[in-house]
Amino acid sequence: MKKIFLITGLLLSGLLTFAQSTETENSSEIRFEKTEYDFGNIKEGTLATYEFVFSNAGKSPLILSAVQPSCGCTTPEWPKEPIMPGAKAKVKAVYNSHGRPGTFQKYITVKSNAKNGDISLTIKGNVSPMPVEPVSPVRNQNTD
Repeated sequence: MKKIFLITGLLLSGLLTFAQSTETENSSEIRFEKTEYDFGNIKEGTLATYEFVFSNAGKSPLILSAVQPSCGCTTPEWPKEPIMPGAKAKVKAVYNSHGRPGTFQKYITVKSNAKNGDISLTIKGNVSPMPVEPVSPVRNQNTD
């Protein structure tokens, strides 16, 4: 009886290993050309935009299920249709610098069906504040 359980266990183990290796071989894989971009110095009020280029290096269609920014000042855009094996696409990141002087570093998490899991993209830079218009202490008054 023990031999039957042992043989059955070995067969099931072998089948599971084969199924996992077949699934891995036929899955999608996302590869970004860059995962970080530095805008350098930008002026306050600028909509700083960068497009992260990626490809599907796997053997199955790649589907981006969600692209989530770390805060509301960053807006991502991404393809909603499947990316076929070997094809390239882009994740666009737009940072709104209005009212945000100083250095920044923001993250965008790309969730997909890729075997290499979630990917984190980074944008960073420094926002130069808008010059403040001086207000004269002397007022012009009309004397009619």
